[in-house]
Amino acid sequence: MTDSSTPTPSPADDTPEQVKVRAAKRARLMEAGIPAYPVRLPITTTIKKVREKYAHLEAGEETEDYVGLAGRVILARNGGKLCFATLMDGEGNRIQVMLSAASVGADSLAAYKNDVDLGDHLFVHGRVISSRRGELSIFATPAEVTSEAQAAYDAAPTALPAPDASWAIASKALRPLPKTWTTEAGEEITLSEDQRIRRRELDLITRPAARDMVRIRAAVNRSLRENFFRRDYIELETPMLQAIHGGAAARPFVTHMNALDMDLYLRIATEIYLKRAVVGGVDRVFEINRNFRNEGMDSSHSPEFTALEAYEAYSDYNGMADLTRDLIQQAARDAFDLSEGEEVVRLADGTEYDLSGEWDRIDLYGSTSEALGEEITVETPRETLVKYAERIGLEVDDYAVAGKIVEDIFEELVGSKLWAPTFVYDFPEDTSPLTRYHRSRPGLTEKWDLYVRGFETGTAYSELADPVVQRERFEAQALAAANGDPEAMVLDEDFLVAMEQGFPPCGGMGMGIDRLLMVLTGQGIRETIPFPLVKRLG
Repeated sequence: MTDSSTPTPSPADDTPEQVKVRAAKRARLMEAGIPAYPVRLPITTTIKKVREKYAHLEAGEETEDYVGLAGRVILARNGGKLCFATLMDGEGNRIQVMLSAASVGADSLAAYKNDVDLGDHLFVHGRVISSRRGELSIFATPAEVTSEAQAAYDAAPTALPAPDASWAIASKALRPLPKTWTTEAGEEITLSEDQRIRRRELDLITRPAARDMVRIRAAVNRSLRENFFRRDYIELETPMLQAIHGGAAARPFVTHMNALDMDLYLRIATEIYLKRAVVGGVDRVFEINRNFRNEGMDSSHSPEFTALEAYEAYSDYNGMADLTRDLIQQAARDAFDLSEGEEVVRLADGTEYDLSGEWDRIDLYGSTSEALGEEITVETPRETLVKYAERIGLEVDDYAVAGKIVEDIFEELVGSKLWAPTFVYDFPEDTSPLTRYHRSRPGLTEKWDLYVRGFETGTAYSELADPVVQRERFEAQALAAANGDPEAMVLDEDFLVAMEQGFPPCGGMGMGIDRLLMVLTGQGIRETIPFPLVKRLG
């Protein structure tokens, strides 16, 4: 797959001629009654299991153990009477296969040379051996024919390989694998960043880090779920299509339902329905699912993303801080096999990041005042805040409320520089319409944001339980929307009616799964999402 003599080829150079040649091979196989895409193969094991079981074999040592396995051909070297190939499975495990004319027959070896290309999926039956160079290998050998295998083949000869096959094409690839080239710095390059995102299947085939990310993501999601289950939380699925978008300050995607002839919104958060479940008696509830926000795209934002939200009756934002830290530390341990108290992850750039121990907790207004050199409180006039913002180069929208200006100043001077995991506590009321007012600091709410390596990763509230205050907050948001704020919430009467039924004291937290993967791996958000949205070409 490596061609160091070509420094700057087109990495995904699938020329029509290559496709034509492979398509012709497929047609020839089909015409001969040989399945190019068999429905089933006599597989008895996997590459991974063979490597684990026979890792002890010395160079030149052979066994009489026969196996049937399959993988994608990623390397091939054909000789006159002996051919070598390397098969790779979906996890990146590799094994060498050897096909000898003396073992498989001259005709079979000739067919292999003519029919099999790099990128094909190949089945091989044979003995497990170690080559003279110490390479664990499968030495292809015709299989013994059982009556059951013969009967199955006779019933469907164009859908199954011959029952005595020493090898068979498991899937004929009509497109070649992308070329790899070596840069002047010695780095092997297969696909550009844009091509890796657009053709994620090729990224997964050719780049171990892409395959690792899929498995890390799965391990993290499993860890989160199991952690919640240990705490007696119930997992709930809430609607993605909603008549009213709520639960966050964000612009929604709009769609139309023909059956009811009504506009609907793709949800921007799961909060409203999960809280209604708490009203109904589901005291501990969580959801991991998709949210959609019709906003910008960059290295830490995606319009479609996976979010975790959790609510616990009779907890508060302090309890949710402890929960969130444990969720993240446990996820690091589970995904990377780390010990408790030693949650240090290795990032993509090779550096280490420490998530262990207790995390700092700082005050929003106090830290902003210190960084600005001016005391800021909830009583600071909006016009004064505008001057402070402009002094540090920030533009202020006409509809921005005082609390939003404070948050923007904080983000510029403090938040973007918070490297160690840090909870930022106590946000203004005018930017936190779903949050309980602070128990001892008028004008503030009991809300924190978690910052990791300079970006916001999660948030939590002591949830607002008073339906009268909630209605007032929604009305204030409606006024903000009338003044031009495109992210203001709308009044949700169904939610208010539910709250009037009695919403218990409650703590709630939310965290983007994609951003959590960024925390644990040091990758950008598009690398953490298996198939992120990209603009179509042409």
